[in-house]
Amino acid sequence: MGTRGRGRLADRPPAGPAGPVAEFAAEVAADPAPADQVPADPAVPAPAVRGRGRGRAERRRTARRAARRRRRSRLREIPLIVVVALIVALVMKTFLVQVFVIPSGSMEQTIQVGDRVLVDKFTPWFGAEPERGEVVVFKDPGGWLEGAHGSSADGPVLRGAKQVLTFVGLLPSDNEQDLIKRVVGVGGDTVECCDEQGRVSLNGKPLDEPYLVPGNPPSRQPFKVKVPQGRLWVMGDHRDVSADSRFHMGNPGQGTIPVSGVVGRAFMIAWPPGRVHQLEVPVSLSSVARAPAGAGTAPSSAGGGPVPEEPPLVMGVLGILPLIGRRVVRDRL
Repeated sequence: MGTRGRGRLADRPPAGPAGPVAEFAAEVAADPAPADQVPADPAVPAPAVRGRGRGRAERRRTARRAARRRRRSRLREIPLIVVVALIVALVMKTFLVQVFVIPSGSMEQTIQVGDRVLVDKFTPWFGAEPERGEVVVFKDPGGWLEGAHGSSADGPVLRGAKQVLTFVGLLPSDNEQDLIKRVVGVGGDTVECCDEQGRVSLNGKPLDEPYLVPGNPPSRQPFKVKVPQGRLWVMGDHRDVSADSRFHMGNPGQGTIPVSGVVGRAFMIAWPPGRVHQLEVPVSLSSVARAPAGAGTAPSSAGGGPVPEEPPLVMGVLGILPLIGRRVVRDRL
């Protein structure tokens, strides 16, 4: 009996403190852990220490992989953001609202040089026509902006890039020459200047024009015209520097512009912040009764003189790319 018991004891590992220490040393030698993962207390079992260290390292590696995936995802989204922004800009420019920068003082004091105005291009799609007193943007009917643009010195690559940005509405066009003026007469109206007090008359009714620049007379050039149907008589609020209908009575249309050439109605000054406000329609113009429909008559003018310089409007950059980009990044985060 004693022999069998002694045999089993001989098969057991050596007893005493040297057994666990030797086992720990052998495991460390086989799979050494980083120095920062060695426990301060030797009583802590080595396998638990190694498992905790590997868990922290794995979490750090997972976080780095997730960060790399987010960066790659954002880089892949940039082309999509650009395409969406260009499509939105094109739709807005074509159908909704367009931003124009005012380059001259022909509409002072209502609109100052450098103001950004919002032009409504939506309502004309439903057949709405400009009314008296509204400020409208229109295309050059012919001869109003001759020589306003010089030849471009851009290379083929830069010129192609500009053409793309112009097409979607992010850059002004060298071919589309637009102007801005106030509608004074519509089809059938008779506009005349000046009466005994020097005022402009509309269908025989003298106009009160509080929007004119102080010190400017309603017109230094006498004229009388009956506006043909489908056309408009337009004038600037700064009459002394505005090359408006009065100075183009010898052109086709006798100074009037076609309704079909109207780009849209300027309804708000959007920049600078201190000048943000809506552009109201003067009651003195909107309240005048319409004249009976009939054919227009040849205009008469008793004045002349040099035509003031009239630069074309510049279309403003819409600035939607940064807004869309920031929104997408916030959504991803």
